[in-house]
Parts: sequence; C-alpha cells; structure tokens
Amino acid sequence: MTLQARFEQAQADSKNLSERPDNATLLKIYALFKQAGSGNAEGRRPGFTDLIGRAKWDAWDALKGTPKEAAMQQYVDLIETLKG
Repeated sequence: MTLQARFEQAQADSKNLSERPDNATLLKIYALFKQAGSGNAEGRRPGFTDLIGRAKWDAWDALKGTPKEAAMQQYVDLIETLKG
C-alpha cells in the first residue's frame, strides 16, 4: 500500500476512533493533516480573539519545514497509535 493510500485510510480511521483524543492530540492531528496536504502554514496568524483558530495555526506553523511525506507518515503513525 502506498503512503498516499495509507494516509487516506488513516483519514477515514480518524473519524471512527473509539474515544475522542485530548485537545493536544487533536491539534497534532490537525497540524499533520494540514502540513501533509498544504505544506507550510500560510496566511496571517488569527487574532487573539480567535483562540481556536490561533491554536490550530500555531500547531500547524510549528511543523514548518516538515516535508509532506514525513507529515503523512507521522499522521498515519499517530492515528495507528490512537486506534489501539
């Protein structure tokens, strides 16, 4: 199975986890997904009144420079550990 196929399967699996991950893990999942799909964070950092948007952007920006393939693999690995 190719990395792309495993990544797509992990996306589907992420919607059917037995329990909801904590917020820090959810941010990591989001950031890896965005890095794998879009590359480095773009646009302006959300303002201080948008706490959720700001946390998501910061998590994504922390992965700056991570190659898309590496982000895909980390995403797959993370979802696998959450599946148990």
